Amino acid sequence: MPHNNWLYQMRDIKFQIKEWLDMESLLSLDAFKEYYAIDDIDNFLDVNFKVCRDVMCPANKDADDPGATYVGGNEHAVVTPDSFKTVYKTIMDAELGPQFGFRGDGKIPLSWYAPILEMQSAASPSIVMFWCLTQGATTVLQDYGTQKQQDMFLPKMYTGEWCGTMGLTEPGAGSEVGAVQSKAFPTDTPHLYKLKGTKCFITSGDHDLAENIIHLMLAKTPGAKDGTAGISLFIVPKFWVNEDGSVGKWNDVTSVGIEHKMGIHGSSTLTLAMGENDNCYGWMVGEEEVVDGRGKGMSQMFAYMNEERLNTGLFALGCIGSAYYAALDYTKVRVQSKHSTNPKGPSVRIIEHEDVRRMLLFQKSILEATRALIFQSYLYVDLSKDAATPEEREYYHDMFMINNPLCKAYTSDMARIATGEAIQCHGGYGFMEEYAGAELYRDVVIYGIWEGTNFIQAQDYTGRKFTMKGSEPFKKWVAEIDDFVSGQRTDEFAAEFDMMAECMVAFKDIVDMNAAWTAGDKQMKQLFTTRTMHAGARVYCGKLMLSQAVLAAKKLAELGGDHFDAPFYRGKIATAKFYIMNHVPEIFGYHKAMKAGNRSAIDIAEDEFM
Repeated sequence: MPHNNWLYQMRDIKFQIKEWLDMESLLSLDAFKEYYAIDDIDNFLDVNFKVCRDVMCPANKDADDPGATYVGGNEHAVVTPDSFKTVYKTIMDAELGPQFGFRGDGKIPLSWYAPILEMQSAASPSIVMFWCLTQGATTVLQDYGTQKQQDMFLPKMYTGEWCGTMGLTEPGAGSEVGAVQSKAFPTDTPHLYKLKGTKCFITSGDHDLAENIIHLMLAKTPGAKDGTAGISLFIVPKFWVNEDGSVGKWNDVTSVGIEHKMGIHGSSTLTLAMGENDNCYGWMVGEEEVVDGRGKGMSQMFAYMNEERLNTGLFALGCIGSAYYAALDYTKVRVQSKHSTNPKGPSVRIIEHEDVRRMLLFQKSILEATRALIFQSYLYVDLSKDAATPEEREYYHDMFMINNPLCKAYTSDMARIATGEAIQCHGGYGFMEEYAGAELYRDVVIYGIWEGTNFIQAQDYTGRKFTMKGSEPFKKWVAEIDDFVSGQRTDEFAAEFDMMAECMVAFKDIVDMNAAWTAGDKQMKQLFTTRTMHAGARVYCGKLMLSQAVLAAKKLAELGGDHFDAPFYRGKIATAKFYIMNHVPEIFGYHKAMKAGNRSAIDIAEDEFM
C-alpha cells in the first residue's frame, strides 16, 4: 500500500460504538436525549470516512515529503503544501475538527469523536495535528477561562479560523515541567502580563492554515514558588486580539526554527521565543492570580494534558490500523514459497503461511483491544461530565483517570511493535519508502514521548492511580475485572475465562509487590513500573475483548452462519481468543521476573555499561 491508498475499515468501529458500548444509556441522559439517537453517529462516521479517503489520505504523501517548511518571518514562519490547505478547509467545512470541543447545549458526545479522530490519524498522522490541539485548548478555556476570554477566543477556535497550542516544554524543562524558566511580569492592566521565555517542541507552533494561533503558555510570575506549584497559565496569541475580537498586530512570538524529526514531517514542531523584542503579552487564564507564590497553571493545563494523553493513544491507534490494513492487503496478493503442508505444490499467497497469519492476527488483536480501551475511556469522559448523579460522575471520572495512562502508554508502546510486524509482513518491500509501513513506523515513535514519556505514564498508573482516594477507585477497577471473569463465564469461552482468572491472580500479586516496594525498596518499584503498567493493560483489555467475544457469539447465534455479517463476528471471536491466549499471558513472564527480583539494572556500575 502506498502512502496515499485508503484501505481503512469501519465495521469494527461501528460494532464497538453501536453494539458493544452502552451508548443508549449515554444518549438517554439530559445532555443528549433531545439531540441524538444512536444511528446519528453513522452520518458523522460516513462523512469522515469519505473525507479521509478522498481528501486527507491522498495528501499524506506531501505530509512526509516535503512536509512543513520553515521560512521564517513573523507572518507565517512555516508554509505547508497546498494539499494541506484543501484538507484543512474540508475538515472545517464538514465540522469534523475542533467543533467537537464545544461542550454546550447540543454538544456531540466526545465518544463519537474518538473514531473520527482515529480515522483522521490513520489517514495522515501529521495533518491531523493542525486541528486536534485546538480542541484541547478549547477545553481549558471552557473549564477555566473567564466569560470574556471565552467570548473572545472560543467561537473562532471552534470554526478553525484560529488554532490552539500547548506551551509546556522548554530546553531545560521537559518531563520536569516544574523547572520552567519562562517569566510573566504584571502590567498596569489587571490580569495582563508581559511574557519572556523559550518553548520547544511546540506542535503546530506556526503555520499558514489559520488566521491566528492561540498559545496556552506556562510561565512563572515574580516571587512564584519553585516547582509546579508556582506555575501559571497564559493566553498568548500569535497576533494580538483586540477588545472587539479583531486581529491586531504581531505579538512578539517568534518562530525560531522547526524541528527536523524522524517522522510526522508534515506536523510543524517549533521552538518559539516569547518577548525577544520585549513586546509579548498574554492574559492569565481565568484571571486566577497568584496567591502566596502559588499559581493555578498546572491544574488548568492538566485538563489539556489529560485530553491529549487520551488523544495520543488514539493517534497511535490510527497508525496501528493503517499499518495493519496495508499488511493485510499485501499478504493477500503476494505469492511466495510453498505451503508447509504441501512442500511439492505451487507457491501460495503469503497470507496462507502460518507465521504471517500469526503476525496479522497479532496486529488485528492489538488494534481491536486498544480501540476498546480507548473508546471505553472516551465514554467514561462523557459520563464523568453528564451522568445523572454526582456519585456516578465521580465514579466515571475515577475510571477514566485510571485508564488514561494505559490508553496513552500501552497503545503507543504496542504501536511500535504492531507497525514493525506490518513491515515484516511486507518482507523486503516493507523497508521501502514507497510502502505505507516505512512512514508509519517513523511516525508512531513520537507517541511514546508526547504528553509525558511512557515511563511517566507508568509511574502515574502505579503511583497516583493505585493510591488515589485511599485506593478505593483502583480496588473497584480490579474488582470489575474479577467480577466479569467469575460472573460472565460461558462454556464456549471456558479456556479464555480460565486464562483470565489465572492472569488476574498474577496481576493482583504484582500489585501487592508494588505496594511492598513502595513502602520499602522504591528502586525495585521503579524498575518494574513499566511492566506493571503493561500487566494492567493486558488484563483490562483482556476483559474488554472477552466481553466483545461473548457479544459476538450471541449475535452470530441470532443471525446464523450464512448471514453476510457472520464472517465479521467469527473474526471478532477468533481475534479475542488470540489476544487472551497469546498476548495476555505475557503477564506471567513479568510476574516471574518480579518474583525473582533481579537488581542488575540498579546495581551495575555506570562504567560497566560499556
